[in-house]
Amino acid sequence: MLYDYSTTTAASVRAVVDEAIASADATIAEIVAPNAPRSWAATMAPLDLINASMTEAYGRGPFMARVHPDKEVRDAATEAEEKITKWSSDLSFRRDLYEAVEEFAATDEAAGLGSEEARFLTFTRRDFRRAGHALTKEQRDEVQEIRTRLVELGVAFGRNIDEHQDGLDLTRRQLEGTDDSYIARLSPGEAEGTFRVSLDYPDYYPFMDEATNRDLRRQLQFKFYNKAVEQNLPLLEETIALRARMAEIFGLPSWAHYGMEEKMAKAPEVVEAFYADLIPPLEEKARDEIIDLRTTLGESRVEGWDYRYLHTAIRKERFGIDPTEVAGYFPLHRVLDGMFAITGEVFGLTYEPVGGVQTWHPDVSVHRILDTATGRHLATFYADLFPREGKFGHAAAFDLVAPHATAEGYVTPVTAIVANFTKPTADSPSLLKHDEVLTLFHEFGHVLHNSLGHTRLARFAGFNTEWDFVEAPSQIMEHWCWTPSVLQRFARHHETGEPIPAGLVGQLAEARDLHIGLFMLRQISFGLLDMAFHGPGKDKDLHEIARVTSEIAGFPFHEGTFYPASFGHLFGYDAGYYGYLWSMVYGDDMFSRFEEQGVLDPGVGMAYRRAILEQGGSRDAADLLRDFLGREPNQEAFLRKLGIDRS
Repeated sequence: MLYDYSTTTAASVRAVVDEAIASADATIAEIVAPNAPRSWAATMAPLDLINASMTEAYGRGPFMARVHPDKEVRDAATEAEEKITKWSSDLSFRRDLYEAVEEFAATDEAAGLGSEEARFLTFTRRDFRRAGHALTKEQRDEVQEIRTRLVELGVAFGRNIDEHQDGLDLTRRQLEGTDDSYIARLSPGEAEGTFRVSLDYPDYYPFMDEATNRDLRRQLQFKFYNKAVEQNLPLLEETIALRARMAEIFGLPSWAHYGMEEKMAKAPEVVEAFYADLIPPLEEKARDEIIDLRTTLGESRVEGWDYRYLHTAIRKERFGIDPTEVAGYFPLHRVLDGMFAITGEVFGLTYEPVGGVQTWHPDVSVHRILDTATGRHLATFYADLFPREGKFGHAAAFDLVAPHATAEGYVTPVTAIVANFTKPTADSPSLLKHDEVLTLFHEFGHVLHNSLGHTRLARFAGFNTEWDFVEAPSQIMEHWCWTPSVLQRFARHHETGEPIPAGLVGQLAEARDLHIGLFMLRQISFGLLDMAFHGPGKDKDLHEIARVTSEIAGFPFHEGTFYPASFGHLFGYDAGYYGYLWSMVYGDDMFSRFEEQGVLDPGVGMAYRRAILEQGGSRDAADLLRDFLGREPNQEAFLRKLGIDRS
């Protein structure tokens, strides 16, 4: 039975979290009771059920901060998120619980646990160690204070980004270069006859792609790069200082060293070597690409606010690609149908719409995923795909119910995919730019990972794997969006019904690598900023770090801006943003099997489903990769895609 989100109020959000915490506290009291047995059933299994209950409470409470249309509910959900996150963080500081787990770890039963259960015990003991149970009480108390404050800072940082409203009110003449359908979707500006170009993605990116007025592009980028800066800069400064102090308490050189223990890379030095290997050949490509942009602009200095506009213009001229024209072949409903058909065929899945579900907004649809061979219900997901005020401003997948085994049977997962695509109107369907098609496929990769990762324990379910691997199952999905034979299966013009021309598909594929060096350097610049913020050293100058790392992307620094104030990944992906590129390497490597045996080959698809998706985080990602690839993973497919010859 799916949750009735139509009954959600500020009071219900608070209540669901309070009830989950009270129930968990009662369970923990039983675990740590003086005469409680030290067994899997009495000590460890209840801890994992708490993991599951907290995920479910999040889905009914704090998740509403991301999507609910009522600000009062969002505010209550933000408070609830802070409360449940603090409670979860504090759990690892419980000395009595730590001692109970250690006592169980010393038993014969613990020594004979199966692989998934043994992994849970190992990870739980690691959690306690990382909370400071090997430190003095004074140090442990300080670590707890820091972790609690970091939760508060993270919640406030995200809320400030989501609620920030700004933009430009422009006349139709000032919107020159953008098409009529784009202008028709804009909200009215405050002055009569003007249109509001907000900082929401469906407004911002088409303007930066197509608006001919260079100074207005500069002004809009200035606002975009300063989103929530007044509120979030002091929060970020405090966060980085606290993280550095916590690493110091543990005797580590930096927060990156502390955080990366739980990741594939294990150490910052590995990431530094990873980047150092990629930057020189990418900079060589980027030098030619900058010359290309300068030639088109007709000036010697290309600014950051010129890049998307010039890139779009060159794509149109060189490859005949007009993003607006291309979008005509990607009405959202057809893209969704195509994505379901492709993933259904390759992974052995069937999708069914679910009617009559009480959701948090009328725009939200609900779907069930079935195993085609057996008809078994595997998962459910919500799709909330259009922007609205106060909604989460990016694209992401959220875990609402974690799959796990119980005495009453197996609980299947529920996931939400949240995005901000152009909303359909009475005259036009929602039309996706090709990069939005990529976004949809990418995020649906997370949905599939979370939906198919049916582990026994909630701790390892779905996409609960290493943070620098979690993007790989999404990166692999993007490959189908560049494959002509795949695109032609579902890309049809919203007016004529004609399939996308083979020539246009070929041009899209050819244009994929246009300015690829600059694109990859931009990704690296984000990763380097993250690592510099969280690397060794005190008294960091965040503005100087932002300036130096941004210029690695190939363009002059935009004076007066501080984009990290709205870089939400600094919470959650802190000392881990490199994982996007790291995961891309592994996603490309995994897709090489599809390239060799057939991009839509169900045999490879089922092997991938079994070896990668269904395993969740129950084994190390490196081992999963070896199982699927039948060899050690490498960078060859990734470099080949970039046109870099290392021979």
